[in-house]
Amino acid sequence: MPNKITTYLPRVCCALLSLSLAGLFATGSRAQTAAEPERETLLNGLRILYWNQPGNPDVLLRMRIHSGAAFDLADKGGTMALLGDAFFPDASTREYVTEELGGKLDVRTNYDTIDVTISGKTAGLERMIDLLRGAVLTTQLGAENVAALKSARLKSYESSSSSDSANRAVMSRLFGSFPYGHPANGTVSTLEKVDRADLLLARDRFLHADNATLAVIGGVDKSRLMRALRQLLGPWGKSDKTIPATFRQPSEANANVLLVDAPQSSTAEIRIAVRGLARDDNDAWAAEMLAQIARTRWQAAVPELANVSVRHEAHLLPGIFLFSASAPQASAAKAVSAAQDIMRQLSQTAPNADETERARTVVVAQLTQQLSQPAGVAEAWLDVDTFKSSRPSTVSTVIRSLTPADVQRVATRLFKDAKTATVVLGNAEKLKPQFPGNIETSGNTIAPTAKP
Repeated sequence: MPNKITTYLPRVCCALLSLSLAGLFATGSRAQTAAEPERETLLNGLRILYWNQPGNPDVLLRMRIHSGAAFDLADKGGTMALLGDAFFPDASTREYVTEELGGKLDVRTNYDTIDVTISGKTAGLERMIDLLRGAVLTTQLGAENVAALKSARLKSYESSSSSDSANRAVMSRLFGSFPYGHPANGTVSTLEKVDRADLLLARDRFLHADNATLAVIGGVDKSRLMRALRQLLGPWGKSDKTIPATFRQPSEANANVLLVDAPQSSTAEIRIAVRGLARDDNDAWAAEMLAQIARTRWQAAVPELANVSVRHEAHLLPGIFLFSASAPQASAAKAVSAAQDIMRQLSQTAPNADETERARTVVVAQLTQQLSQPAGVAEAWLDVDTFKSSRPSTVSTVIRSLTPADVQRVATRLFKDAKTATVVLGNAEKLKPQFPGNIETSGNTIAPTAKP
């Protein structure tokens, strides 16, 4: 009979983490806050989210452009990422923010957004806003600048790993020509096709004040902040029209196993994926718990797996539920079969109470960690603005209310009758005998291998 302490420990841990999260929402310390921000809108449509933290010597600004790599033109993947690179093309700008302002400068582009983060001492607030002004109002897109940016990004692709290749392959199998079927940063072949005219077009379509939101957290007086924003970002123009994120739905995933040939590889990269949920879906948090349960089961079923990950990536449009791991090549088919069995089992039978509580504990801990830092708070509330997702102050209640039946219901939504994209990267000649069904390798169909 199980020890009572062992039986109830996951629930106790979850309760403690939930209490911690509730306390996090209630407090307004310098390091974190999940309270409702104050909201303002400039005359040009730029939305402002503001948290005042009196006595905090630092301030963080995160500007979000509400259009990302999903809007890259066909066969020109990496356009929006390159536009983000053009915001601060000189390394000296980052050095200035680090050394003179005591902070950090970062630009990240994903499928849905471009996020610019600048942090530093509150004394440098106006200078930070001025840097943002220069990035979005006078983006450096001269011919020489564009050539230098392309060269730098292409050089960064030289270090692409086998894991990166497997990720690209599975996204392509799952989404095809749909925007999510291509890397948000583009590839060598697509980026080489991007020219200055493409970047000018992207700038003119998407870099507008009413297509952006700015989150500000720190010890900055509101009147000072708004005065600086009106002066420096007030001249930023509005768009003539909104570009909605609407795309034709992707065709069905290619269900044949794809073997990506890497003859020198001694291991296999395994990827199994189905389409996921959108960020505003009410079941998105249940999908996060489902991923934790699936990961635990997969690792237990195939102990020899390494770098194991099962995650649900939600986007503005439906995302991806992805099994990812490295395995000895002899275990590749076993790993794929185990993942398929886990998806089938979870869609048919609810996980037990202990599995559910352990998953809940992990998800709550991850959320608590995110909201313990100003950057995480800014991201969480910007997500509310971008995706119309749940407010951070209500998420803990949502997570605590989820039951094993809820997790199974979401598994059924995701896995039942779903077309699965499967990619195995490794030595194709060694892997081929393990997969007797219809398979393809490096884009070429291979005749089915007879069962031994």
